[in-house]
Amino acid sequence: DVQLQASGGGLVQPGGFLSLSCAASGFTFRIYDMSWARQAPGKELEWVSDISSDGGTTKYVNSVKGRFSISRDNAKNILYLQMSSLKPEDMAVYYCAFRELSRDFWGQGTQVTVSS
Repeated sequence: DVQLQASGGGLVQPGGFLSLSCAASGFTFRIYDMSWARQAPGKELEWVSDISSDGGTTKYVNSVKGRFSISRDNAKNILYLQMSSLKPEDMAVYYCAFRELSRDFWGQGTQVTVSS
């Protein structure tokens, strides 16, 4: 079975740093582009970042450019999201995901709270 286990969320003050991880199993991680998305309370799911299968190409939503960094370790089957200069508006549940043909696979999410 496909499993995407996100971790690393928590409470951080504005301006702080968090590093999220997503441990993948049950599929050939290295051949898929991977994504991070987030959902804030009362808001729709928002795509945050993509990384190509080889890690060579990354994309970000404008609101996180220059503050977030996506990366992956294909030897360990782990996806990362490093988040710096966090803002209250970054507070959300963060999910890792990938798409195979027309089907999306999602992990269980990890809560990021940004508050003083």
